[in-house]
Amino acid sequence: MRFVAFVSRVFGMLLLASLSLAAAPDKSSDKKVEARLRDVARLQGVRGNQLLGYGVVVGLDGTGDKDQTKFTVQSLTNLLARQGLSINPAAVKVKNVAAVIVTAELPPFAKAGQKMDVTVSSTGDAKSLAGGTLLMTPLQGSDNQVYAVAQGPVLVGGFSAASGGASVTKNHPTAGRIPDGALVEREIPGAFNDRANLRYSLQEEDFTTAIRVAHAINEELGEKAAQAVDSRTVDVGIPQEFKGRAVELVARLENLNVQLNPKARVVVNEKTGTVILGSDVKIGAVSIVQGGLSIVVSSTPLVSQPKPLSQGKTVKAEQKDIKVTEEKPKTLSIEPGVSVGKLAEMLNGLGVTSRDMVAILQAIKDAGALNAELRIL
Repeated sequence: MRFVAFVSRVFGMLLLASLSLAAAPDKSSDKKVEARLRDVARLQGVRGNQLLGYGVVVGLDGTGDKDQTKFTVQSLTNLLARQGLSINPAAVKVKNVAAVIVTAELPPFAKAGQKMDVTVSSTGDAKSLAGGTLLMTPLQGSDNQVYAVAQGPVLVGGFSAASGGASVTKNHPTAGRIPDGALVEREIPGAFNDRANLRYSLQEEDFTTAIRVAHAINEELGEKAAQAVDSRTVDVGIPQEFKGRAVELVARLENLNVQLNPKARVVVNEKTGTVILGSDVKIGAVSIVQGGLSIVVSSTPLVSQPKPLSQGKTVKAEQKDIKVTEEKPKTLSIEPGVSVGKLAEMLNGLGVTSRDMVAILQAIKDAGALNAELRIL
């Protein structure tokens, strides 16, 4: 009897253990996607500003603008006039000068004296900017104020050469860059530490992610300082302990881990036939029948030659042949819950091209069987 009782207790313990293991959730199957706050959201008010300027590149080896580019000659004569030289524009004929547009981005919180890269692009009919030097060019913002001045040798990652009617071109020689080619002359005013609140803008609008961002910030600060305004914006009131120290608060929040809720999305490029899809995107029950009809029209030139001494004329004619080929339709039945990645493998196995796959995905979306956002480029 003791042996039977012992066996009963052991069997009961094993049964309870097995039931507890069966009831425990499988955490390994729960996929979580996490990212830092700085990677999923941008702090409003902390951004760069676009700068634009018009300049002249000199020192080209005969690859500059031609005579028909009038504004290049006018720019050169104006430049010489500021140097005390008065020249008639009609007498200026040079091929080693090119008019260019200079663009740059003023980084946030840039200070006077800092350097930044600039991009130089030809505006005339110059063949190449290789070997040229950009003369001092003021860079203006949208308010027409000068914020930087650019000057220096242009680096071009290509070349262009021509001789005897033949030409060779590598990359794009009419655009180049000047590393650290601009000096910041004017600062954008602003006192970041004096802010009363912070506002984060999510890169992808999503209500769930906005709520999770606000919750993560409130847990970190220990108070209800953050609030989701909409599906893209989260407002954070600066706590009393961080008054006048907004930089420290941003540094503390930007590395917070936020659980994401990625959208199911399929991206299709009709021009190139490219399909980018997530393997977790599911498809409902659907049947696909795909076939092709190709029509080929060929033309063969013929010559009708008259008989000797018949005074006839030689007549040119064409014989057209039409060939119609209809492929056998390909049929594929999809069970509900199949992922798009699996569907792509099945279609590839049937020999379906990427362009046909684009049309098939569009038809599946119209049929209501694609449970994802279909974005067409």
